[in-house]
This record gives sequence, structure tokens and C-alpha cells, in this order.
Amino acid sequence: MNIALIAHDNKKDELVRFAIAYKEIIEEHTLFATGTTGLRIMEATGLSIQRFQSGPLGGDQEIGAMIAKNTMDLVFFFRDPLTAQPHEPDVTALVRLCDVYSIPLATNIGTAEVLIKGLERGDLAWRDVIHQEQGEGNDK
Repeated sequence: MNIALIAHDNKKDELVRFAIAYKEIIEEHTLFATGTTGLRIMEATGLSIQRFQSGPLGGDQEIGAMIAKNTMDLVFFFRDPLTAQPHEPDVTALVRLCDVYSIPLATNIGTAEVLIKGLERGDLAWRDVIHQEQGEGNDK
């Protein structure tokens, strides 16, 4: 599966700790992240991650484009609800696209833990059916 890892500045440490804790699960998948978040996770875990621009510079939109093409399967976006974000319209658009395309989205650690355990159990295998219907043959 294709998994996006995104975090606002005040949530980056939390997402890094999440990636460390669940490295054995997420390393089996193709990972994507926005700039600094991806770099921090790579440095802490050694995971291979395709990095996009930072969120404010278009990274959220790059991930949103994958969602719009229905090629992103799961999004972990640790948002900071207490700090105004200069790119809030991009954040809102990304969340909206997850809803439009029924992409599982975790915006906090509580939901992330439920989704990562579901991923481990195979609860998200329905995404493979979508890829097969689109002729993409996703093997992760």
C-alpha cells in the first residue's frame, strides 16, 4: 500500500515516535512524506521514503494529487489544531480529498493506532480490490 506521513511542526516528534514504534508494519509498504517530516522519519528509522516538498511549499498538494488519482491508500496526518497554519486551505483540501476518495485518514495518535493495527491485520485489503479494478496490480 501507498502510505503518506505528514505532520505539522508541533506534531513531528509524535509522528517520528509513531514511525519508530510501528516500523515493522510500515516498512512493508511504500512510504511518502512531506519534506522535513520525511527527512526526520528517515533519519530516525532508516526507512525509505519518497519525499515531496514541505507542506506550505506544495507537499500537501502533491499528496493530494495522488489521492485524487486514487493511488494513495492511507494517510497519517498529525495535525496541530492549536496553531494557525499558513497553508490551511491546502490542509482542508487534503482532508476533503480523503473523504471524497474514501482514503483512511488519521489526524491524531489515537486514530493512527487504530489504523496501523487494522493495516497489520489486513483490514485495509479492500484497497487492493480498488487497485485491481483500476488495473494497477498493487502488490503492497
